[in-house]
Amino acid sequence: MMNRPGLWRLSVVTSPEAEEAVTESLGGIFGQPVTSYTEVETGATTVTVCFTEKPSWGRTERRALTSEILRIKACGLNVGAGQILLAKVRLEDWAESWKRHFRPIDIGSALLLKPSWSRRRAKRNQALVILDPGLSFGTGQHPTTRFCLEQIVAFRRSDRAQSFLDLGTGSGILAIAAAKLGYRPVRGIDFDRDAVRIAAANAKRNHAKIRLSCQDLRRLKLTRSEKYDLVCANLVFDLLLDERRRILTLLEPAGALILAGILRSQFGDVARAYQESGTKLAAFKVEGEWASGVFVFAEPTE
Repeated sequence: MMNRPGLWRLSVVTSPEAEEAVTESLGGIFGQPVTSYTEVETGATTVTVCFTEKPSWGRTERRALTSEILRIKACGLNVGAGQILLAKVRLEDWAESWKRHFRPIDIGSALLLKPSWSRRRAKRNQALVILDPGLSFGTGQHPTTRFCLEQIVAFRRSDRAQSFLDLGTGSGILAIAAAKLGYRPVRGIDFDRDAVRIAAANAKRNHAKIRLSCQDLRRLKLTRSEKYDLVCANLVFDLLLDERRRILTLLEPAGALILAGILRSQFGDVARAYQESGTKLAAFKVEGEWASGVFVFAEPTE
């Protein structure tokens, strides 16, 4: 009897506080896109990387991942159980697992995000984004992603053209949502080629016109005239700090900058750095261990 195809799933059970750090570690060790979800009942977060073939999982790989978890714990983050699991799952089981955790999300009355298996219909005048979880990051379930989506909706003005830039586009969810809401032009950037490929596929599926490119923010080359009305930077803490001047040059004088992906304990440092660079905090939200904010220029710039 022929074996049915399946996936190998390597997971780390951790806490929401350490989710971002564990995600970076898994992605760095295995060079694969990483996904995560949080169980509402238990509060535990599972960070997962998937393989179509059984990965190399010997003493070296196990030691490297264990060392990373210990390093994250030494940095003061709660790693929760820190349990490492490797299992083979049938494709059918994998699909059903996602269906249990990912449900439609309404962002007010303006936007609906849903997986393809949901029969939920968009309301009248409600933009629809269809996005299935899988081997890419970003489905709207994470607090920082929801905050970004809320701000994209809130900032949209139907009586004028507005441009949008997504730094660290991942699955393309924010750029796609912006395009569906009427932002033009829309651009998404990510340093991960797999993420850009997946974002392009998601954009095509949603008939969303966005410009995608695989680039490192640190080496991003821009024209002087390339500025955007709304910029979203859902990036890691160090990158937000180190590249703040470059990020701010991308913003129109009357535009808004959404900063997300920041731990609550780190947000104060980020806010001070951006305020010292000429902006003020216009909106702020804390959810669990995560903090996000919207920044605008304190004074009109030339």
